Amino acid sequence: MNYSHEDENFPLTRFESMLKTNDILFFDSSEFENIIHHYLENGKIALAKRAIKLGLEQHPTSINLRLFQVEILVIENKFSEADDILDTLHNLEPTNEEIFIQKANVLSKQDEHQKAIDTLLIAIDMSTTPSDDADLYALVGMEYLFLDQFENALIYFKKCLETDTSDYSALHNVVYCYDFLDKNEEAIAYLNEFLDGNPYCEVAWHQLGRQYFNIKDYAKANAAFDFAIISDDTFVGAYLEKGKVLEKLKLYNEAIENYKITLAIDEPTSFALLRIGYCYEKLGNEDMALQFFKKTVDEDALLDKGWIAITKFYMKRLNYQKALHYINKAINIDGENVLYWKLFATINKRLNFLEEAEIGYKRTIELGNYELETWLDRSDILIALGEYDAAIYNLLQGAEFYPENAEIEYRLGGLYFTVYQTEEGRFHLKNAVRLNPDYNFIIFELFPKLNDKPLVKAIISESKKTSN
Repeated sequence: MNYSHEDENFPLTRFESMLKTNDILFFDSSEFENIIHHYLENGKIALAKRAIKLGLEQHPTSINLRLFQVEILVIENKFSEADDILDTLHNLEPTNEEIFIQKANVLSKQDEHQKAIDTLLIAIDMSTTPSDDADLYALVGMEYLFLDQFENALIYFKKCLETDTSDYSALHNVVYCYDFLDKNEEAIAYLNEFLDGNPYCEVAWHQLGRQYFNIKDYAKANAAFDFAIISDDTFVGAYLEKGKVLEKLKLYNEAIENYKITLAIDEPTSFALLRIGYCYEKLGNEDMALQFFKKTVDEDALLDKGWIAITKFYMKRLNYQKALHYINKAINIDGENVLYWKLFATINKRLNFLEEAEIGYKRTIELGNYELETWLDRSDILIALGEYDAAIYNLLQGAEFYPENAEIEYRLGGLYFTVYQTEEGRFHLKNAVRLNPDYNFIIFELFPKLNDKPLVKAIISESKKTSN
């Protein structure tokens, strides 16, 4: 209930005054219901419980107040107590659909989603006002989503829209189901049919544009976003999506215009600032690109894409000192970001700061980046640093993720020969040439001292004979 007007606010004011003075004032049951609803809407559970207690003292037979009591018990995960009250209420009013709705809520909270659906369907059958059942259909749809039954969920979210075409939450859920089922064409057909009856629904136009974007029909996507903007010229999401389409069409100046409109309509978003930066970069306007990349991180220092954009901007221009400066700033803000550490390692490698690069690759692996390139780059740096045992250990770890990989095997072969473990060297080098004889240059590049070692030359030359 909205208590913005004095007449509506009066019962709430009286109730809170009563709590302060300990006076006992009388309220009718509907006033208690509105007061409880207000507290629940605002997350004031303790006050809601107090109002329920006092309400039931004054109106002990009120079904609605007992249903609020059930709602509180569900919030507190007291499902057994909630069930007991609902059973009692059902005996008193067996045709009260609200009792079935609360029963379904209790079942849902206990992951009994099919039973919740069955209970909600009973409530729908009992309903005497089918035109007002959109909320019930939505509840059934959500239960089907919990069960990953998207086809069934679709049926009920569509029923919501048949009952209430302004239920945009249901519309979003319909599209979500189609997306999950990978049915773009069906989603497009449904949205076009919906728009035939609701031609000024900006949300439907927006969703239609997104579907066309997904199937790369950028011309139709652009038109759909135009209609969304015609329907509501303050619709920020439509301008953002239109900007993305224009980027795909390489119309960067027009994309910038749309992104800038969003900055004028609403508070600046890091997404819009970043996209403007990318557009300016595509247009060759480096100063403006850098300016907007920096605005992006000023707006949201936690957005990794902003820091990565600045870092890569300088890397492309071979200004690795500047790139290192910004990636260090990013790491200081979020030291657990694996993308930052990968860039940190790459930059330091380019600058020939091998110890720092090795730290970066090690941290990258610790944070869960198990790409082959990461294992290989780290091992090559450890080899250059003369850390042969560490390089071997690193590659053996990498081999667990990439067994029978020639690039790993050549490096292990070369390393074991380097540390005079001949049998292990022979095993891994033979394995390497068996997997891919063309990669034998790895030995000559990373282990030049082995070039003249007879055993190494014999293994490699034997592989050439075999492959010929």
